[in-house]
Amino acid sequence: MSYLVSVRKEFLRYKSLGDKALAQVPDEALHWQYNEESNSIATTVKHISGNMLSRWTNFLTEDGEKEWRQRDQEFEEDKTTRAEVLARWEEGWACLFAALDALKEEDLSRTVYIRAEAHTVMEAINRQLAHYPYHVGQIVYLARMQAGGKWTSLSIAKNRSEEFNKDKFGNAST
Repeated sequence: MSYLVSVRKEFLRYKSLGDKALAQVPDEALHWQYNEESNSIATTVKHISGNMLSRWTNFLTEDGEKEWRQRDQEFEEDKTTRAEVLARWEEGWACLFAALDALKEEDLSRTVYIRAEAHTVMEAINRQLAHYPYHVGQIVYLARMQAGGKWTSLSIAKNRSEEFNKDKFGNAST
């Protein structure tokens, strides 16, 4: 499997985790903050989307930190609707996948810039593959707190490893 196929699969996996977490959050919980210094799910989505649009628009030809990006505003709480939060989420991911799908293996050693710092294309992709899952994990954690007892696990449920292994491998000791 090529690097680009593999990395696309990983981005899809994290998008799916975010999709499933967002689906479990009541509308009013999208804007819940632990305290004033914390980000809500909606704000975290706004940041991820802003980052994706900046980094992946004209990925090979322009610095990944665009002049039009308003990063500080990404962290200001706004009272967007669920539909607006989800539209931001999808817009960012669509931009990422369009840029990624346009790449060829021979592009991986090309140089791109993020905030005037040179990266190979592979390094720039890896940087984002570390950044987005970090924030998806925050979204999942906040969603789980807000869903409470209605939460459906996105991985192996707590105290269910043996059952999972038995179903997966046919015995509990594997």
